[in-house]
Amino acid sequence: MSISRRNLIKTIGALSLVPVGPLGCGSKDETDDETGTVSGDTSDSIDTSTSDDLGTLTADGWLIGGTALITTSYPDSSIFDTTGDCSVSLTESTTAGPCYFQDSTGEDISEGFTGLPMLLCLKLIDSNCEALANHTVEVWHSDANGVYSGDTSQSGDANDFSLGFCTGGDEPATQSSWYRGQLETDAEGRVNFKSCFPGWYPGRTIHIHFAVSDPNGSSRVISQLCFTDELAKQICTTHPLYTHRGEQDTPIAIDGVFPSNTESFLLKTEQNSDGTLLAYHTIQVT
Repeated sequence: MSISRRNLIKTIGALSLVPVGPLGCGSKDETDDETGTVSGDTSDSIDTSTSDDLGTLTADGWLIGGTALITTSYPDSSIFDTTGDCSVSLTESTTAGPCYFQDSTGEDISEGFTGLPMLLCLKLIDSNCEALANHTVEVWHSDANGVYSGDTSQSGDANDFSLGFCTGGDEPATQSSWYRGQLETDAEGRVNFKSCFPGWYPGRTIHIHFAVSDPNGSSRVISQLCFTDELAKQICTTHPLYTHRGEQDTPIAIDGVFPSNTESFLLKTEQNSDGTLLAYHTIQVT
């Protein structure tokens, strides 16, 4: 199964300092900030479902394969500890983009696709740094080729999803819902997903979208998280399921969605003992 990437997606993001607003799952005023066209050469795609290297490590120690190869457990919540008093910045909202649709896939959102397997751990807190339980956290991101999945047949909200724009018209992508899912936060405000490191597409730094809804569904925050340029370069230039694309064309500094101060959007990352990636972040909302 060959997955072709979509090209030339240029995002111009308008940031808001109000992290929680009316429930508006993918409304037009949330998605119009991410616009572009699909064009260009798509010959640099790769079938990420098969590789002679699956189950082996790169020279830098990164695992090649899928989430079934993960042997490391999720870390305990001490990874989210802050120094001193509560100092986590309120998470700013960003555009949802045109590639959102609601999907109920749970913990493992990879659907068997491969790349650099990743444990994505998020903790939700309020303005007093108290854990927020029973909140729904949704995540969605592209595959290693920079393509979003597009099967909305089981979705409860796909009103503003742009099928052609997000999948590039790729048939396997339109029939899949990879790298999308949602979970409810536990008593510690935690959700844990198994996934793979995303790919890039022109005009955007590598990123992960997320949305948080309260238990009543009466308020929602939508934003994005990203990785350091250094990590993105390492993966895109050394990992065989990403090197066919090469280094991303948009570092964080010139990405139109994130502000100049990206600290509150950057995922903290570590290499796990099994060669998988641990990515984690505290999301603070009011």
